Amino acid sequence: MPNILLGDDDEELTQLLQEYLHNHGIQCDCVHDGEAVIKKLKMASTQVPIYDLLVLDIMMPKMDGLSVLRQLPNIIDIPVIMLTAKGEEIDRIIGLELGADDYITKPCNPRELLARINAVIKRTNAAVSDHTPLPEGRLHLDQNQRICQIDGIELQVTGTEFDLLVALLKQKGEVVSKEWLSEHVLQRELQPFDRSLDVHVSRLRKKLQPFHDEPIKAVRGKGYQLVL
Repeated sequence: MPNILLGDDDEELTQLLQEYLHNHGIQCDCVHDGEAVIKKLKMASTQVPIYDLLVLDIMMPKMDGLSVLRQLPNIIDIPVIMLTAKGEEIDRIIGLELGADDYITKPCNPRELLARINAVIKRTNAAVSDHTPLPEGRLHLDQNQRICQIDGIELQVTGTEFDLLVALLKQKGEVVSKEWLSEHVLQRELQPFDRSLDVHVSRLRKKLQPFHDEPIKAVRGKGYQLVL
């Protein structure tokens, strides 16, 4: 049974979501402020329970969700789904830039949240078990340890960024459509006005640019091409 941590200051909502997720095979621990999220994750990094995913509300007392995201790389490697207020696109973009894997707007439909959770966990598990040989070159991706190296230099990337690189490297030199990347990396159909994929690619491109002026080429109306 997957085990997730839900951080949200709406106690009534978290109770409802906890019951719904449990009824659908997901164990869910709930905390109600950012500092409690950090404390739980520090404990999880050294002992059970080991969380498979973090669902994180942006607006929380003591420490907001974006501040929590900034601290995560120093604590634990865990996929993150953000809960953001409807219409707050800037929070979603900043969250994705800080390494979140996905987002869902509040008030959220429990069924949609369940689908997003299952999609991220499925993608993470599939990536861990994938041992398909990749082309060799300047870019080396260790799929067992999920380590990214360029010219022998290790590059810090998020889980989603690593999976994007794997997908692009498997088709290096070819244009990979946004629709395909969304379905195979983010595990969902590409929706109009959803900028999640573009933000992930933009963040990844910035990390690669010290090694190549245009490491990932955007082909208008078609998709992305890895040229590094």
